[in-house]
Amino acid sequence: MGQTLCYKILSSHLVEGKLEKGKSISIRIDQTLTQDATGTMAYLEFEALGVDRVKNELAVSYVDHNTVQVGFENADDHEYLRTIADKKGIIYSRAGNGICHQVHLERFALSGKTLLGSDSHTPTAGGMCSFAVGAGGLDVALAMAGVPFSLVAPRVIEIRLKGKLRPFVSPKDVILKVLSHFGVKGNVNSVFEYTGDGVKTLTVPDRATIANMGAECGVTTSLFPSDENTKAFLDAEGRGEGFVPLYPDEDAEYDDSYEIDLSTLEPLAACPHSPGNIKSVKELEGMAVNQVLIGSCTNSSYTDLKKAAAILSGHHVAPTVSLGIAPGSRAVLMMITEDGTLETLIKAGARILESACGFCIGNHQSPGTDSVSLRTSNRNFYARSGTQSANLYLVSPETAAISAITGVFTDPRKSDADISSIRMPDKFLVDDSMFIHPTFSLDIKRGPNIGQPPMNTALPEKVEGHAVIKVGDKITTDHIMPAGARLKYRSNIPRYASFVFESVDPSFPQRALEAKEKGESGFIIAGSSYGQGSSREHAAICPMYLGIRVVVAVSIERIHQANLCNFGILPLLFENENDYELIEQGDELELLDPVSSLASGNFTLFDKSKGKKIGLKLFASEEQKKMLLLGGRLNEVKYEG
Repeated sequence: MGQTLCYKILSSHLVEGKLEKGKSISIRIDQTLTQDATGTMAYLEFEALGVDRVKNELAVSYVDHNTVQVGFENADDHEYLRTIADKKGIIYSRAGNGICHQVHLERFALSGKTLLGSDSHTPTAGGMCSFAVGAGGLDVALAMAGVPFSLVAPRVIEIRLKGKLRPFVSPKDVILKVLSHFGVKGNVNSVFEYTGDGVKTLTVPDRATIANMGAECGVTTSLFPSDENTKAFLDAEGRGEGFVPLYPDEDAEYDDSYEIDLSTLEPLAACPHSPGNIKSVKELEGMAVNQVLIGSCTNSSYTDLKKAAAILSGHHVAPTVSLGIAPGSRAVLMMITEDGTLETLIKAGARILESACGFCIGNHQSPGTDSVSLRTSNRNFYARSGTQSANLYLVSPETAAISAITGVFTDPRKSDADISSIRMPDKFLVDDSMFIHPTFSLDIKRGPNIGQPPMNTALPEKVEGHAVIKVGDKITTDHIMPAGARLKYRSNIPRYASFVFESVDPSFPQRALEAKEKGESGFIIAGSSYGQGSSREHAAICPMYLGIRVVVAVSIERIHQANLCNFGILPLLFENENDYELIEQGDELELLDPVSSLASGNFTLFDKSKGKKIGLKLFASEEQKKMLLLGGRLNEVKYEG
């Protein structure tokens, strides 16, 4: 039996374990990336390991999230990132250079390489045939120290593409179609692998859009083959010497298969408040639109903005609409400046935003009360935009552009623009002057907002306390740890912890701290797909700081499960999903024999308030069980480099 693309890359990087589906393995990591919202803690953790300099092939620190500087915190953190990068051998991408995933795709991603990033959309590089995985900052810190990355050997799902997209139907519509089929939960420890003749019709930026939003399905990563289109992209970036052809074997067998005929696709939209809530644009036509934002790591490439400009050309944004454009990188911004595209966008009434994540993470451009915002970004979680009453729809650049003109949801196929000639250029503008390479000469600078990564204590023989909070299904890391205006406190755990579950129950932090002061272990009770969304490890660190010792859920998403283990919080699942209904917030709980239960993974929760015993399961690797016993990965790892 032949190998899938996924297993070819894994086998060439395998360090520990047997490459069998469902088994724990460890792989060598070639490249790492961080961004400033997660990177500060990642580098504090890297310092805690006591490593002189990075050990992997390439480490890049991007500043792209917290570029709005109200107060000293973000500027101080960026100075910490700049100086530690110099000290430890990391390339530093300055604020203004662009969004990490777009820039990494342009300048560093390579076929067949492994990439670990402290951002859940790291799989964007799967469009380049990198095995690119999002993880918590501690896992990335360890990878920079040369420690292999542990994961479960995944199921591989073939998504077979045939045909060719029609005009005004976008790669964004392809991934929205995938989301309509697979949903946002139930895909843990799976990889999407794209095959078929339709793949040949998609450029690397097209593929990157699709791979990017595979993260919304919860898969480990997504992969496209490395073919002539990959070579064309690398040649255009002046990196053609790095091209390596890579395909699955013709007789490769997949665990599941799903076919999409690109020629039959129509424009789609993800409706509030989930990327998996898919409808056709035709169904939504006529709905009034108040805000349109084009950009983010999903749809901010040169061709994305060229197509949007072609649709906007000769028109003006509707008086009821605010249109913002955020180019994905400085290179893209310079290219659209030189060829007149930027002028077209400005003449149409667009506001030009910084080449940064910005609006996608709710860091600015919050929409108005009860408004409708169309965005080309990848997430529309409740309150993520900074406005709880707003309704966010995820659409293609083509749908966004025409709707900005009409002021209502509009099918882009009604546009009179000619976009047929818009192609990926043979040569991209290349300017690497915003990368700072390490000199190993600077002293590390630390502002007053920068603390230390907090450490948990070893798992006690007795774990008892209360259900401090009970939440429902699809609780995202945005629900747990708000982004936007709160992100500037990410280096100050006591301050950031005061906002845990802010949009769900703002009194949670006080209750949790009061219980901790009484010597209790806190419990979080959750429904299915708990912790979906971003890789932010603060969604584990801050609850740990508040005394949370156990999360009991119907299901937990991959990255969050790993982060919980990394910081000594037990991620337990109900044996019987219906038992979720038995527990109420405030119930007095005890986890019976927690230490002895670790080995088997079979736990019993005694609800003292109800007089009921409830069976729980721990799905964790042997390595994770070891760190849970010791109270987290920082307690366990002693660097021996």
